[in-house]
Amino acid sequence: MAVGSAHFPEMPVIDGIKLGVAQAGIKKPSHDDLVVIELDEGTRVAGVFTQNAFCAAPVHVAKRHLADDAPRWLVINTGNANAGTGDRGLRDARACCEALAEAAGGVVGNVLPFSTGVIGEPLPVERIKAALPAALDALGNDHWAAAGRGILTTDTRPKGATRTLEINGETVHINGIAKGSGMICPNMATMLAFVGTNASIDHDTLQSLLSDTTTRSFNRITVDSDTSTNDACMLMATQRTQTLDAEGLARFKDALQAVMTELAQAIIRDGEGATKFITIDVEEAANEGEALAVAFSIAHSPLVKTALYASDANWGRFLMAVGKAPVADLDVDKVVLELNGVRLAEHGGRAAGYSEEAGSQAVAEQEITVRVALGRGAHAERVWTSDLSHDYVSINADYRS
Repeated sequence: MAVGSAHFPEMPVIDGIKLGVAQAGIKKPSHDDLVVIELDEGTRVAGVFTQNAFCAAPVHVAKRHLADDAPRWLVINTGNANAGTGDRGLRDARACCEALAEAAGGVVGNVLPFSTGVIGEPLPVERIKAALPAALDALGNDHWAAAGRGILTTDTRPKGATRTLEINGETVHINGIAKGSGMICPNMATMLAFVGTNASIDHDTLQSLLSDTTTRSFNRITVDSDTSTNDACMLMATQRTQTLDAEGLARFKDALQAVMTELAQAIIRDGEGATKFITIDVEEAANEGEALAVAFSIAHSPLVKTALYASDANWGRFLMAVGKAPVADLDVDKVVLELNGVRLAEHGGRAAGYSEEAGSQAVAEQEITVRVALGRGAHAERVWTSDLSHDYVSINADYRS
């Protein structure tokens, strides 16, 4: 179940990036579950990773290799997270890097590993090693859609976004793929995402661009308030254009933000069991912190999310969620609550002129905007979330079956 269309965009070739997909049989037979991304020499790579204290072995290894060497290959497996696996997990992640480096003609530090799937199970290293040659043989510069499918777990569809722009007479491409459907709550990124560009950008600027655009995209989504152990978001720049000047960088950042936001929203639209896509706008806050606190208080509330699933305009649940957010000295008489433009509450209670019919009509839509004005200042923040359905429970109850 998902909200909206399942369109995967046509993606241009990005010189210097190739992608290959194979079947390792990690969790299911005859299923694409192994992806290799090959980068030309000179490609610069930036990354952001989960802040979960139990971060997975591949996160530790990828961070170390990213800091110590020049990445040439990324290897992504699904079906097994290699998290909660102790020293063995670290050895297994390194073994996969060693196998790919040997097969591809590099060194172990050139390889960044990524895993997603069940936590606490040993990684089937031999299956991955056996499938690596097929992934390398399948490398192609037009395989973004295949790679998008190959990184999925409980997702119902691949997620991709692309932008092309002209900067100083040169064509700049940005392609991105992502996976994520459950265990989605921001604390960096909360999913896997791989974004590539042919632009020429120095490493420090690339890292800054990634961090800034992640903040306004993947760090503004939540399905279930759970931050994964395996999250990573990588930005790869193959340096095939002239170095971008200040104006070019500004335009590039806008395009990159659009790609990242589109991918983040695609994760929410495909949230486990999702039937609705919900935008939460908190306005008139005193600062960013309290705006986000209110937005996530609403987005994380099971009572709010189940009401939205049921198309029940139970506005008292929204007031509850606003009121329990850590906002000091909130004057409830100034709070305004609206759903899809229908005013539900103001002056501390039900809005004058509100009717159940209007409220029910507003929450019956597949796409719903919750607007909260706090009456405290001029700051505004936006968060995206999904509803909470029976299917979410079923998917997660049966996840290891």
